[in-house]
Amino acid sequence: MKPEIAAQLEGYQDMLQLAQAAEILGEDFRTEKGAVATYLERLHPARLSLRVSRIRTETPSTKTFRMVPVDGVLPPFQAGQYVSLHVEIDGIRTNRPLSIASPPTQSGYYDLTVKRVPGGLVSNYLLDNLQAGDRLVSSGPDGCFVYNPLLHGNRLVFIAGGSGITPFMSMIRETCDRGLDRQITLIYGNRSEDDVIYHAALTGLAEAHPNFTYVPVIEKPGPGYTGETGFMTGELMERVTGDLSGAMVYLCGPSAMYDFCLGELQARQVLARRIRREMFGPPVHVSQCPGWPADISEDQSFAVSIVGGPVVTARAGTPLLTTFEQAGLAPPSQCRSGECSLCRTRVLKGRVFQPAGVPLRQSDREQGYVHCCVSYPLEDLEVLIEAKG
Repeated sequence: MKPEIAAQLEGYQDMLQLAQAAEILGEDFRTEKGAVATYLERLHPARLSLRVSRIRTETPSTKTFRMVPVDGVLPPFQAGQYVSLHVEIDGIRTNRPLSIASPPTQSGYYDLTVKRVPGGLVSNYLLDNLQAGDRLVSSGPDGCFVYNPLLHGNRLVFIAGGSGITPFMSMIRETCDRGLDRQITLIYGNRSEDDVIYHAALTGLAEAHPNFTYVPVIEKPGPGYTGETGFMTGELMERVTGDLSGAMVYLCGPSAMYDFCLGELQARQVLARRIRREMFGPPVHVSQCPGWPADISEDQSFAVSIVGGPVVTARAGTPLLTTFEQAGLAPPSQCRSGECSLCRTRVLKGRVFQPAGVPLRQSDREQGYVHCCVSYPLEDLEVLIEAKG
């Protein structure tokens, strides 16, 4: 703004006098130049160097890796957030987001729990190869699946399936460690008793803290099991929690669990604003999602031409991000669930499928941008990506 115009604004002269006085009486901060950037990098680093200090077996298919900083200190985080581990496996550079299971009250390490996924590239690699002393690189803590004291109230219902228990473990531990005024009911579903992660720890916390209730639900129980069985139905939810209308409900688990539990909650008139979901990766079988074209099978292949790069073959049922990584490209990515938008890619020609609920900005949608971690080719494509080496 030109000085002659600014001088006509009400209060401008007063502000000018204050600025002149500050120049005379104020402190000289020139010696602190660059300090803000240093503090920000310490609190929100782009990359962390981590070392495995301990490995604990949780179930026959699950281990917890305790990660400590190689140097310096770990940045703070909110319960429910994740870090994204970066790995290179057989020449494929990729990453996987893992929720921090340890509480924010513990600043010396992050506990990352990994469950084996049949055919899973990264989960199998970590479980079969990672040893104490090994080093890994990760992102800083990220994610919005956290408790908001201004909006979420103190009556919380956590619904978890399988490894979806990990962000809840951090929230529960923080609540119990700090004696917070929150009433938490955890309903935790698994296929069998051997699949239940943290069972002993959760049982102990529930026995020691009256504001935490733990309800394991086993789909196919063994002989002699006396707890809740079957699916996590709305009837079960109401029976163990009471009226759901005043609670904030958090969901984290496989996509099939989301679809079932959301229907059960909606049938009981639980408002959408009272339901929070943690996206837990792309769907296992995208063709089962509503809106998938009936005339396209997941095994169909299409040609994807990358501006300034190669032409790659893409399977319809595989996310474009995975296809790019398998081709030796490394687009920026982090959440792999369509939320962080770091893998934002522009589709110049062709159609892609994106499951319902992907939070794509309207402006991006109009310009042809997609989140390639949850985008699937429906025909030959031409795309523009930021393929960093």
